Amino acid sequence: MQKNEHFKFEFVALMASLMSIVALSIDALLPALPEISQHFAIQDTSKNQLLITMIFLGIGFGQLLFGPLSDSFGRKPIVFVGFLVFIIASIVCVTTDNFEIMIIGRIFQGVGLSSPRSLSLSMIRDSFEGDYMAKIVSIVVMFFILVPVVAPTLGQLLMYAFSWEAIFYFNLIFGVLIMIWFWIRQPETLPKEQRIKFSTNLFINGTKEFFKQKEAVAFTVVSGFITGSFMVYLSTAQQIFQEQYHLAEMFPYIFASLAISIGLATFFNSRLVVKFGMWRIAHVATAAYAIVSVLYVILFWSGNNPSIYVLLSFFALQFFAVGFLFGNLRAIAMQPLGHIAGIGAAINGFASTVMAVPIANYIGGFVKHSVLPLFIGFSIFGVLSLIIFMIMKRKKQLILAKSAA
Repeated sequence: MQKNEHFKFEFVALMASLMSIVALSIDALLPALPEISQHFAIQDTSKNQLLITMIFLGIGFGQLLFGPLSDSFGRKPIVFVGFLVFIIASIVCVTTDNFEIMIIGRIFQGVGLSSPRSLSLSMIRDSFEGDYMAKIVSIVVMFFILVPVVAPTLGQLLMYAFSWEAIFYFNLIFGVLIMIWFWIRQPETLPKEQRIKFSTNLFINGTKEFFKQKEAVAFTVVSGFITGSFMVYLSTAQQIFQEQYHLAEMFPYIFASLAISIGLATFFNSRLVVKFGMWRIAHVATAAYAIVSVLYVILFWSGNNPSIYVLLSFFALQFFAVGFLFGNLRAIAMQPLGHIAGIGAAINGFASTVMAVPIANYIGGFVKHSVLPLFIGFSIFGVLSLIIFMIMKRKKQLILAKSAA
């Protein structure tokens, strides 16, 4: 299949919309966590984090199922199967009176949403390659970032006007509209002649092929480190701003302003990545991510929280670096996997998410009275990611030197 290099606005908007169902299901619920905790009589408010992190666990495992199936049966039908799982899980979440059942519902919401989330990346890989693929991914992420800007405010409005259950119903309606648009307007991106015949060895063979690609493995690990440390912020943001800083009313606006920082970075990345290359930009962004977090740890090692303005400044710098990382890391990992894009995206997403969830749950347990543990986590995984970049860069230089000789 000849790869395109033209910008198609509707394709980008549709891929961003498929991903945005995930963001809306996570971020719109953040302001409602105290209400849900009260509804289920949860004494330990740190358990609220499970409503956020467990959906990611479902996303990770779901990709292992839907990615390989999409390589055999095409992208479109598998997206619809995943969305059906999401509908059933959402109904469970709003009808149960048991918190543990709701957590299970959130896991299966993640399983269902893993299909549009990961297969949108597969459809991009079906259609583009190289730095231009990274450009398209960046533009998709830039549109996708608009959802976290408005989602907490939307969630708060729905909660005030109706109840926290209304957030789940809104997500369902929004998802159905996106699915109708996808069904009518998006052609299948994986032709029948390029599909892999379904067999019991499909996943095993795809996994072996994935692990042969050292670059894909290395940057999947980096994605796990960055996603995990960022997921700590997602799962503790409501707790930090509402309980540590007593800014409950301002929380949606603070969350939105920090999301804009990521959005700006993805916009700049979409303009710069073809010129400078996804490798170089991601390397510099990883260094910046590590430096900013280490600087915070050095300045506020006492554990006393700084003023809200200082904290927001550090968060904004951190997330500006993240905006250059998310799209580029996935694109670098996917570049050698064009022949197994579905399975490749599945394993990439599964591995990075399964790494991220325990990282988020462990570090999040320490973020009770201070933001310091959050930045310690940023520092550790930022530095580890930078080390992997340096090792892979060295290997590339050795390979180039051998080929020149």
